[in-house]
Amino acid sequence: MLENRQKKDFILFLISLSIVVINTFWFRWLWYEFYFEKLFIPFVIKGNLAVIFVFALIYSAFAKLYGGFDLQTSRTSALVYSHVIAAGMTALGMYVVLWLLIRYLPAPGPMLLGLFLWSFAALVWSKPANLLTNKVCPPATTMIIYDNLYAFLKGEQITKQVNWRFKVIGKIDVKEGHVKVFEALDKLKPEAVMLCGIHSSQRNDVLKYCIEKGIMVYIRPNIGDYIVNSSRQLQMASLPVMLCQRAAPSAFYLVSKRLLDILFSLLILLIGSPVYLLAALSIWLEDKGPVFYKQTRLTKDGKEFEIIKFRSMRVNAESDGVVRLAGKEDDRITKVGKIIRAMRIDELPQVLNILKGDMSFVGPRPERPELTSKYESVMPEFTLRLQVKAGLTGYAQVHGKYNTSPYDKLQMDLMYIARQGIVTDIRIILETIKVVFMPESTEGIGEGETDALEGEVGQ
Repeated sequence: MLENRQKKDFILFLISLSIVVINTFWFRWLWYEFYFEKLFIPFVIKGNLAVIFVFALIYSAFAKLYGGFDLQTSRTSALVYSHVIAAGMTALGMYVVLWLLIRYLPAPGPMLLGLFLWSFAALVWSKPANLLTNKVCPPATTMIIYDNLYAFLKGEQITKQVNWRFKVIGKIDVKEGHVKVFEALDKLKPEAVMLCGIHSSQRNDVLKYCIEKGIMVYIRPNIGDYIVNSSRQLQMASLPVMLCQRAAPSAFYLVSKRLLDILFSLLILLIGSPVYLLAALSIWLEDKGPVFYKQTRLTKDGKEFEIIKFRSMRVNAESDGVVRLAGKEDDRITKVGKIIRAMRIDELPQVLNILKGDMSFVGPRPERPELTSKYESVMPEFTLRLQVKAGLTGYAQVHGKYNTSPYDKLQMDLMYIARQGIVTDIRIILETIKVVFMPESTEGIGEGETDALEGEVGQ
């Protein structure tokens, strides 16, 4: 079984490599056709190969970052989108490289042609790549083992949304006992199981049994899993020990993060000033109301601050006193508001909060005190996300949606807290570029709901 899995992984690697080879070929053509003769000092063969290799390296890095190689979990459209974004970022990076090599700004036309060629190659490649992946890795026969109805529905949601990876052949409640669970596994012989909402004491027995039998295990983690994941591994008296504590990042990381926050904020204010002016003028012309909107939010250790945003709703949108998130068809959103929300322009003034120190570029999104209190009444663990400073973007914003449930957001925030570091922060900032252009990432809550909690079945 292990050899078969290795063969599949190798084939998937070759499929991913093919798009890099195709687009590297197109860059090679661009290099020799438009740029090679313009070098201040012409390269010999090794120098030309080095430039081509740099392209392949940059393209591979961005394609991996944006999920262009996630063949087993991405639809064809997602693969195309990922590679187009990767091509755009690579074109920008290579344009800077060529500027340094040629020693003056080269004409952007050839690089724009390259962007078109790379994007077209991704469009043509993605469908066959997906079909071949599904042939090499057909849906795995899967059993869902769960602890409660909510957990089962979450597991079922995953298997339905990624149905090319799973073929559900059975389900069983772990409360029926390990004997019944093991008998079901022996009878159905699934290739994979999905463990949903199972307490660690019960889960460990099932997990060890599945590993012994060669069954793949997908786990819907609990909050405690993320806390353990952030632990430090120590060696005490010749024995391994895991130390769990409140988030305590190093002073070097905190200082570096603050310097990057200030640098990026000033850069955005400088480069984005035309966008700021256009947005402000458009908002004022529509209804002659205030341009900015301030709202109380929570940051590190529950400290309150006033977040600044471009106003995207009508004046006095909550005049009835009900605190609510924006809905999918919310009539409170103005015409200009729909545009700036879709393009995330309404968030830009928050760089002022970052400069002030209330927020960071990367961190859990700041929630309103009223909604936080409501969420904490259902799940007290929700306060754990306040271990670090709130952020303009974060893991939950990159991988979730506006209407993602509070519990799922909490899990993603804890995942970030467990892995926080400069590399992680830069990665999330780069990934944010991808989700800015995805309309589903700003999808509102359902009609008649006031927050994302009401859309949940229950904990």
